[in-house]
Amino acid sequence: MGTKIVGTGIALPEKVLTNFDLEKMVDTSDEWITTRTGIKERRIAEKETVTELATKASLQALQNAGINPKELDLIILATLTPEKRFPSTACLVQAKLGAQKVYSFDISAACSGFIYALDVADSFIKAGKAKRVLVIGAEKLSEAVDWTDRSTCVLFGDGAGAVVVEASQDSSDVLASVMYSEGSLEELLYADRCGYIRMKGRELFKFAVRAMEEACREVLNKAGVSPEEVSLLIPHQANVRIINALAEKLGLPQEKVYINIHKYGNTSAASIPIALHEAISEGRIKRGDLILLTAMGGGLTWGAMLLRY
Repeated sequence: MGTKIVGTGIALPEKVLTNFDLEKMVDTSDEWITTRTGIKERRIAEKETVTELATKASLQALQNAGINPKELDLIILATLTPEKRFPSTACLVQAKLGAQKVYSFDISAACSGFIYALDVADSFIKAGKAKRVLVIGAEKLSEAVDWTDRSTCVLFGDGAGAVVVEASQDSSDVLASVMYSEGSLEELLYADRCGYIRMKGRELFKFAVRAMEEACREVLNKAGVSPEEVSLLIPHQANVRIINALAEKLGLPQEKVYINIHKYGNTSAASIPIALHEAISEGRIKRGDLILLTAMGGGLTWGAMLLRY
């Protein structure tokens, strides 16, 4: 039994916060932010809740898949900004979708959350425990940001992305995956309960490039695929310098790397599904392409997944 991607969707808040807007809020500049991060603007959810963003992205993905919410067997939602301590945001989305009694739960793996969740969905399908799964990455990071801390407030944005996967007896889009965590390094990127995001940027940069490169090479080796065969790399959108360094180490040209951080900033668990949806919509991905996903986030968590779309 294989796992096929049959629909994708995204949801973005209406408000756009540009670097020039941030110049009026903290001691920073458009030039400083752009040069060091690649970010020009980000979306901020003033009215929208994380549940509303997740639900909107899910409805688009379900519509694109031609699947009724009641046909789902499982909903997995990755987030580090749940709407409530409990119930899970997945349960709140399940209720809004009208998907009565569907098995639903959240995953907390920070920026690696979506690929963690997709890996779990793949396992459920290949074990025969689910036929149709909705996988969501949704964040409202604007609530976890200290807007007086210029080192972090310029980085993050809000949004949601969703993917519908279903069982297939013919082939599998998920060719291989590897996932890791190392809690002893939590001080590099964390947020205390009800606290703000704290980060040691320089140390995190070095670890992120090395960890994602190793994970990518491992997953390619597992699948028997060379980096040259990869059609498109979709990395977590944390920093354009990290993305460029990773691509260089893997020997991938810029045309094989998807980047949209300039529009949305770091949306944590939502960044890869948003990028995947946009890449498909823009024609950057076609059926049969080899797509390499990789992420690293607080935990520390990291991993990689190879898809044949």
